[in-house]
Amino acid sequence: MPTFSHFWTTLIDTRSIFFDAMVVTLQLTVVSILLGVVIGLVFALLKISGVKPLGWLSDIYVYLIRGTPLIVQIFILYFGMSNIFLIPDFWAASIALAVHNGAYIAEIFRGSIQSIEKGQAEAGRSLGMTAGLTMRRIILPQAFRRALPPLGNQFIIGLKDSSLAAFISMNELFNIATTYGSNNFDEMTYLLIVAIYYLILVLLLTVAVNLLERKLRTSD
Repeated sequence: MPTFSHFWTTLIDTRSIFFDAMVVTLQLTVVSILLGVVIGLVFALLKISGVKPLGWLSDIYVYLIRGTPLIVQIFILYFGMSNIFLIPDFWAASIALAVHNGAYIAEIFRGSIQSIEKGQAEAGRSLGMTAGLTMRRIILPQAFRRALPPLGNQFIIGLKDSSLAAFISMNELFNIATTYGSNNFDEMTYLLIVAIYYLILVLLLTVAVNLLERKLRTSD
């Protein structure tokens, strides 16, 4: 184990390098989460649409994604798509993370939408709203509030999963830590440093989700 003085000195000396890597990790996380929310919502709506082929399509997607490791999905997208056209590392990782997160987010949205009382939809129709308008104005806002806590957990998982982008040589936090640790024969120090940066990001994400929960609770 490194001494505290050595750890602290290395932490200070490498702050600019790790800060740049943290920005890349944050960009990966934000883009993949935003895309994952859209993908998840689409497949959740397909699942509850009542149209069997669309429901089967959603089930197949969720089963395939949840049943295979994320690193395999990243490799398939990155190396598979590169045989057709060149895809940048950032977008290969972002899309793979988004598709992966989308499967879990789809189930979160499905559960939260189905938890809304049927009387809410009936009230919308009694006011002359179409099914789509009722879903958009009445069901989804309530479902999103109920889904926010598990969504927050999934966002944190997505943040930590972004470390797998290191395997396609993206200069995010984990790749920087393992590269510098190996080059300096000091793996433990750099792993402890990168753990601190991940803890900071998780804390920031947790605070953001909690603030959003409070804001939505106040708006009620």
